[in-house]
Amino acid sequence: MQNFKTSKLETVYCVVVFMRRVAIVGVGMSKFGEHWEKGFRDLIIEAGVQALQDGNLKGEEIDALYGGTMAAGRLIGQEHITALIADYMGLNPIPATRVEAACASGGLALRQGFMAVASGLHDVVVVGGVEKMTDVSTAEVTTALGGAGDQEWELFMGATFPSIYALMARRHMKEYGTSVEQMAAVSVKNHLNAAKNKFAQFQKPVTLEEVLESKEVSSPLKVLDCSPITDGAAVVILASLEKAKKYSDCPIEIIASAQASDTIALHDRKSLTELKATQIAARKAFQQAGVSAKDVDVAEVHDCFTIAEIMAIEDLGFVEKGKGGKATEDGFTALNSDVSVNTSGGLKGCGHPVGATGVKQAVEITWQLRGKAGERQVKNAELGLTHNVGGSGATAVVHLFKKC
Repeated sequence: MQNFKTSKLETVYCVVVFMRRVAIVGVGMSKFGEHWEKGFRDLIIEAGVQALQDGNLKGEEIDALYGGTMAAGRLIGQEHITALIADYMGLNPIPATRVEAACASGGLALRQGFMAVASGLHDVVVVGGVEKMTDVSTAEVTTALGGAGDQEWELFMGATFPSIYALMARRHMKEYGTSVEQMAAVSVKNHLNAAKNKFAQFQKPVTLEEVLESKEVSSPLKVLDCSPITDGAAVVILASLEKAKKYSDCPIEIIASAQASDTIALHDRKSLTELKATQIAARKAFQQAGVSAKDVDVAEVHDCFTIAEIMAIEDLGFVEKGKGGKATEDGFTALNSDVSVNTSGGLKGCGHPVGATGVKQAVEITWQLRGKAGERQVKNAELGLTHNVGGSGATAVVHLFKKC
């Protein structure tokens, strides 16, 4: 803090904030899927122990915990979840904070952890995301997820998230000629990547014909255009860059973190074919890092439905608006193509335990930049991106990562 004297002898205080560089030093995740034999706390403990081991850390070295979850109260009857996590991870008495932003809860928890370390408030923090979704009926899950939109004007009127994204898909088809085959190509690509990921919910590739012939959910979206109901957890541990080498031989620096908002209801937006929050968050992230979309080697984007990935690669700047479907069909986003998108399998193939997804994306990018992604490894990956969306686009969080 600096003290300045004005000509009127008034004292003006100016706070100068120096942001520290932040890196990921440990990662872990449970297998995503339907876990009838495991509970909420089992999943987050499994991922958390892996992350501590990966970062060569002990619990007493952690300063704070940030946990992303969307609907634990509705899905398992458990609120106060970060207190539970801190308790069962043996991390008491550190501060433990719950973060909720619908399906972007994990990405926003990562941003909160990043800011805590960057500001100097904490040196080492753990960021977790977790959701246990299969203990209730599909109808109950649908109702819980509907709360990510406008409950009064969408959910109460009968809209579900498949129907909301179906409206986006229909408009994209009308304005840009996007086809159901191009949307299906997203599913085919992501299932192929998931089949190479031992943590993914789906371990089997699908064909274009299988996607097109799967049961219709909300026209034009079919079952294999939609992300599944999933149990799972993911954890990353962040440290200031000056401390990172103590814990990891290959820390992955977070070089940008950005967030933006839009109307919660789809009908209030100027366009149904873009997510303005994604565009703004991406622009801010690229400005922070001093790079562009063309520099990104590998990206985990929010493909809750196949049309969502097509819109994401447009809104993030990988392709021009309206050309996402054709680019996908042509292999632009395939593994080791122009930009490798959703190498984990994405939400579609790896699964979508909503509170965990944003953190899982960071785990995947960390593995890719470390060169530890196995069969789905992107060659010479240097710069990674994650894109996590809440609801139908009311929240968007974008992070950029690079090797230290």
